[in-house]
Amino acid sequence: MRSLRRHPKLVLVMLCAAAVLAARSTAADGEYGGEYGDGPAADAGLSTRVARLYEDAAVATRRYEAGRRAAQAAQGRARKQEELLGRERRELAGLRDDLGRIARAQYRDGGGVPLAAQILLADGPDELMRGQHAFSRANVALDHAIGTSRRAAARLAAAEGRAKAAWKAVERRRTELAGVKKDIEDKLEQARWELQGRADASVAAGACRGAVRLDQPERDSSQAWVAPVETYTLSAGFGRDGTRWANRHTGQDFAVPIGTPVRAVGAGRVVRVSCGGSFGIGIVLRHDDGYYTQYAHLAAVAVDQGDSVTPGQWIGQSGTSGNSTGPHLHFEARVTPEAGSAVDPVKWLAQRGVTLG
Repeated sequence: MRSLRRHPKLVLVMLCAAAVLAARSTAADGEYGGEYGDGPAADAGLSTRVARLYEDAAVATRRYEAGRRAAQAAQGRARKQEELLGRERRELAGLRDDLGRIARAQYRDGGGVPLAAQILLADGPDELMRGQHAFSRANVALDHAIGTSRRAAARLAAAEGRAKAAWKAVERRRTELAGVKKDIEDKLEQARWELQGRADASVAAGACRGAVRLDQPERDSSQAWVAPVETYTLSAGFGRDGTRWANRHTGQDFAVPIGTPVRAVGAGRVVRVSCGGSFGIGIVLRHDDGYYTQYAHLAAVAVDQGDSVTPGQWIGQSGTSGNSTGPHLHFEARVTPEAGSAVDPVKWLAQRGVTLG
């Protein structure tokens, strides 16, 4: 191998390249866009998996609820069937009573007397014919009653069998759906805390792990403003006193599970993505009307600084990073991008047609 000392220019080029790589590595460890550990590709995979599990859980929940409604409908049908079966049972009991009455009437009317004896005991041919005619009618009535009773008993047995089979099928389906739903929710819970663990590591290092690109859902383009999360419970409100804040609470908290998709409330541009501090992982947007919104305590971000966003676009996933006592989204509306300029976000959204509750 030739000595590098014979090629001083080559040595200089290699040293410059090494310096550039080192500078890039140092820059990547700053406030935004850092990579470490198992890398952003793994982060993207985990965030995507959480988002998909949310969708799967929603589908499973809808199917389970449909199964539950089907079970309730089946219960209603079963109750009606029970009413019908009750009537059938009463009719069958009545038919059996009729059979008893016919049998007793035949016995009283000589239905059990041999024909030769009837001829001997009859006062004449007319009386004998009348007796035979009455006996024939009684036999027809008896045969009809027996046939009706048998058909009613068969209908009753068939109806009871159908009711039991239908109920078992509904219960089996509901049990299957409940199992699928629980399995997805268990996987989602595990993935949520894995996502939060990576977020906590980012905050501890003070280095964001970079944006993950989530598959965006279909959005209603007619909505200029939306709530920052789709399903939520409002918790701590603006201006609230408490030991958890230096002065008063500066935003509105939305209690949501870890990994819940967080939406841009309106069109704008990403002016800051940061990690560390009391807000943990957070995003600040500047909107077209000059106001700013902040989304804090996130577990992951799905936008880069400088990106344009549209109303309802998923910009991150909720978490419990930073100074947080549990999973939630801290949302602020501000006059400037800096803390300390917040306005009441509930009223701010209401002025834009978004009512929280």
